[in-house]
Amino acid sequence: MSSLLETCKLLDQSSSALSTIAVAVTALSCEAARTNVSTFDLTDSGDGSVAKDDIAVASDIKVLLNGSKLVASSNKGDDKVSINSFPKIPVVIGNVREAVKSLHSVIRVVSNSDEKLGGKVLHLGFELRNLGESSLERVRLNLGSVVFEGLKDTFEKDCLSEESLRNGVKLAVEAGLEKDYVKLFKEVDLVLGIVWKIVAWEAVTAFFVLEGVEVLNEKSGGKGGEADGGNVKADKKKKKKVLLGKGTSVIVEVIKDRVMSKEGVEKVVEELLLVLDPKSLEFDGFLKKVKEVLESNESRRIPKTPKGTRDFAREQMAIRKKAFSIITKVFERHCATALDTPAFELKETLTGKYGEDSKLIYDLADQGGELCSLRYDLTVPFSRYVAMNGLTSFKRYHIDKVWRRDNPSKGRYREFYQCDFDIAGQYEKMGPDFEVVRILSEVLNALNIGDYEIKLNHRKLLDGVLEICGVPPAKFRTICSSIDKLDKQSFEQVKKEMVEEKGLSVETADKIGTFVKIRGPPLELLSKIMGRSEGRELLEHNASKEALGDLLVLFEALDKSRCIDKVVFDLSLARGLDYYTGVIFEAAFKGGVQVGSIGAGGRYDNLIGNFGSKQVPAVGMSLGIERVLTIMEEKSQTQTLRATATQVLVAVLGDKLSVAAELVSELWDVDIKAEYKVHKKVMKHIEYAIDSKIPWMIIVGERELNEGIVKLKNIETTNEEVIPRSTLVEELQQRLNP
Repeated sequence: MSSLLETCKLLDQSSSALSTIAVAVTALSCEAARTNVSTFDLTDSGDGSVAKDDIAVASDIKVLLNGSKLVASSNKGDDKVSINSFPKIPVVIGNVREAVKSLHSVIRVVSNSDEKLGGKVLHLGFELRNLGESSLERVRLNLGSVVFEGLKDTFEKDCLSEESLRNGVKLAVEAGLEKDYVKLFKEVDLVLGIVWKIVAWEAVTAFFVLEGVEVLNEKSGGKGGEADGGNVKADKKKKKKVLLGKGTSVIVEVIKDRVMSKEGVEKVVEELLLVLDPKSLEFDGFLKKVKEVLESNESRRIPKTPKGTRDFAREQMAIRKKAFSIITKVFERHCATALDTPAFELKETLTGKYGEDSKLIYDLADQGGELCSLRYDLTVPFSRYVAMNGLTSFKRYHIDKVWRRDNPSKGRYREFYQCDFDIAGQYEKMGPDFEVVRILSEVLNALNIGDYEIKLNHRKLLDGVLEICGVPPAKFRTICSSIDKLDKQSFEQVKKEMVEEKGLSVETADKIGTFVKIRGPPLELLSKIMGRSEGRELLEHNASKEALGDLLVLFEALDKSRCIDKVVFDLSLARGLDYYTGVIFEAAFKGGVQVGSIGAGGRYDNLIGNFGSKQVPAVGMSLGIERVLTIMEEKSQTQTLRATATQVLVAVLGDKLSVAAELVSELWDVDIKAEYKVHKKVMKHIEYAIDSKIPWMIIVGERELNEGIVKLKNIETTNEEVIPRSTLVEELQQRLNP
């Protein structure tokens, strides 16, 4: 065991060093290939969709290439190189880093078995093979650009190939199946040695592409053809020195210092391979220098957003603004007033309202004797407001941010908006419940996201089911939290949790299963339930009987309101929040984008009373706007979207700001959305208008000023017409409001 552990430690150390060197070498290859580095624009969107190690690798490469004139930073680079060779680099090296970390975590626990160590080492072997194949691809790419005859022959003498990597991993897999861990570790170590040699050759070939001619010309006194027996193809024209990246230039200088004393291509190659051999004395110094460059480069401090948060670019903001406008219009159609509450509340206000999710509340540091927390939702602050102000009825909407200390994933963030609509007070039976379900349906229809369904249940009906099945009342809420997972897990998984973690008997869990699997069209299913044995049990239970009566009134109202076709009666819907007391519902998107719940709500008759002396019944809904926006953003990729509402561009030819100021101010004064540009070239103005999708353009140059006219250009049709300066505003208004 001890010898295997020591071998693991050596593999761990060498692979970790390799992942660092591979980043530096890859950066050199990027410059050698003049590639497009926009492929490394990976950012943490906050939802966990991009691996952290991939992002770190991409960031390291960009640090090294910062300031380089050899790479493109937009879509104007070499598309062929960018598409075929480089985009996979962050994932490949990132996976090696992840495998090394995984092995390292196992090594730290000495008691781990040979089998567990073997599994981690084999995983590392697969990732090393991928790195070797990726690097080998770039070696061949670099060799295609090298001007030194014989370098390719020298490389081929080392017999490095994808086949040698695959055979090594295959032998490691066979050893693992035979549980021969000594052989497994040996084979992975051999694969690691091959990958080190390939990465070293990638560095050699990239260096020769970038600096080979200069180095060998300097050694031959500028007679390019004389170095190394005339094997250098001399370039008669002295090329202008091309600027390398701030990081790669340091690495290249380190390499040049090592090889300047060597004569000829073969000697330079020999010295470079020695520097990049992890067993050589020179290697530690080179590794240290690479780490210094990565850690000290000023561009290393690239700002980033905290995990689970994100910035919104102008295109995204255009979608968000449109969505919020649609939602507000629906809310105000139902005569609600807007409300705003503090971003943080006293901790005691939020505590005990969210069941098992209470652990996700963001607590703030003590500020002057008050324990506060960021608001988890908008419902509890609304309830606190109603109680604090002694209100007995209130219909309000609130669109704002909330915070949850959750694990980010696709469509799930730590900071996000909620759009809430709530009705508090005494009204006709099921009237407010009907209206909030109707509002949720109206909003989703107005946002035009596609097909969806609204699952609906009643908390008292669910409590009746649990009591009939034999669940102790003290466990109702925690079992509800388990049932609430049925949209993500199978019943067998939920059953296991209820039995093993929450102490229910298998018989009780199975009986719950007969109820929670019931779902279908509301009125039809409700009628069927009344005629089944389960229905008779429910009708004999007071709370569930009351719930079934409520649901009948609600379903009939929804039917008459022509929105019941989107509603599904689903007895598995539980909603994990502790404060629900009646109808509960949840909307789910049925289109191609997997985002989970997009809206939910329910009745909470006792929550407001927790904050005051009076119980004020209430019901509300909350739209999962971030997930809805994810769907809208996906749809917008096939649509033309304007980031601004600019109607007119005032284009002044020349440098007279005062002319632009006078014209654009006249337009602003009559509420025309306008912006201005001052530039000598008319095509700059036209290109800007086209890129910004601005429909109209006013062109004013020296001639137009002298003659008291302006040119009015329709960007879409390209038609231009001359109009008097004095009638500009009237002419524009006629065209903008025909």
